[in-house]
Amino acid sequence: MDISLKNEKLSDDLFYTLQKDVLLDWKTGKDVDFKEAVEYQRALPPSKCFSAKLLEADREGVTLTQPRAGVALPQQHIDLLRYLEDAGQADLLPSTIDSYTRHNRYDDAQVGIDESIRNGRSMLNGFPAVNHGVDICRAVTSSVKSPVQVRHGTPDGRLLAEITMAGGFTSYEGGGISYNIPYSKDTSLEKTIFDWQYVDRLIGKYEEAGISINREPFGPLTGTLVPPCISHSVAIIESLLAATQGCKNITVGYGQLGNIVQDVAAIKSLRSLTRHYLDMFGFSDVAVTTVLHQWMGGFPHDESMAFGVISWGAAAAVLAGATKVIVKTPHEAMGVPTMEANAAGLKATKQVVNMLKGQNLLELHDVYLESGLIEMETKSIIDKTLELGYGDIALGAVRAFQAGVIDIPFSPSKYNADLAFPARDSDGAVRIFDFGNLPFRAHIRDFHRKKLEVRAKEEKREVSFQMSIDDIYAISEGRLVGRPKK
Repeated sequence: MDISLKNEKLSDDLFYTLQKDVLLDWKTGKDVDFKEAVEYQRALPPSKCFSAKLLEADREGVTLTQPRAGVALPQQHIDLLRYLEDAGQADLLPSTIDSYTRHNRYDDAQVGIDESIRNGRSMLNGFPAVNHGVDICRAVTSSVKSPVQVRHGTPDGRLLAEITMAGGFTSYEGGGISYNIPYSKDTSLEKTIFDWQYVDRLIGKYEEAGISINREPFGPLTGTLVPPCISHSVAIIESLLAATQGCKNITVGYGQLGNIVQDVAAIKSLRSLTRHYLDMFGFSDVAVTTVLHQWMGGFPHDESMAFGVISWGAAAAVLAGATKVIVKTPHEAMGVPTMEANAAGLKATKQVVNMLKGQNLLELHDVYLESGLIEMETKSIIDKTLELGYGDIALGAVRAFQAGVIDIPFSPSKYNADLAFPARDSDGAVRIFDFGNLPFRAHIRDFHRKKLEVRAKEEKREVSFQMSIDDIYAISEGRLVGRPKK
């Protein structure tokens, strides 16, 4: 696609032309009828509305819990969600989509469904919603009391959005950057941003018909020591792209890093920055909530140690005032968890959430200072992105990645510069030791370098990439900072 990409609402002519092709991508697309889907959504009880539940929790200062979960066969998937809702006490539910569907390989997903039927257990790592189609999606979403979100990882999530929104799901995760650069090697940003403009325009059309659908950019990105300013920048850009297409309820996310001051400051700044830029572009009617993802990196194999990591993530979410927390399991290091393990992670999180309800660290002086630093860094990135796009955030995002102004650590994408590298300071906060082309002023760069030099002096070594490697494995080994073993 030529870089004629623009951040403007898709015209009806263009949207409906695209829609005809999208619905032909797999045979279940023929069952999508937008007008009928609107009436189906309208008939859902208010308790099934993801947006409403988030806004209520936000008003009341409550942090909601949500797991990740998905299996291949409909009844087993329903049983799993019911178990997590009842035994796990989950407030919000997911349908995590399988890897074949994420790559639009519906024929392979069908093979996986057939193998699952023959084996009596899931042979896929998620729920193949496109293959199952609208009616089965409705059977899933109507089988539980709570709202259900689509969680996936799909660079081209257009058909998945059509089927699942018609199927009664009321929240859709992802974006043209967050579901491309951390996941894909060869997919261009022009294509994925354009494809996600379609997804957001579809949800905008539901909003115009009076149906509230929550949108959630994927916050953790690669989930590997991503500095808050980088993940914040992506979340803000995707929020602006979504709002332009008519989305009215957006949940911006962040992946826990482990230092409580930095994590609280990150959620605090993410909310205020997203609000700032939405208001700046005239989207004051768009509601903003937040989500903290419990630690996305390597987990300890020992279940007791894993519960420690889970509980620390729960505490960070509540003390930061996050609207919801995405919950990990004590089997995280061992592959796909059992539903019992998933429920155990939820219950551990719920216990911490209930104990800390009403407490926060948002006004702590150190949080104020860290939040100010994150805001300066993020504004530097976003403002430079807007400059590169001559005020257009879509075009600016493409050019920002080309220039390394936005640079996501440890990304597989050839469209990412891979010049910026992080490491923890002595307190476990994630800093940057190689800035690449990140557009920071000298005093910000000096702050990061001095923080890392303090750690280097304590550990009697140079500031280097080895620090970053050591930090990646530290939590799985029972530490936060990857200090050399004595």
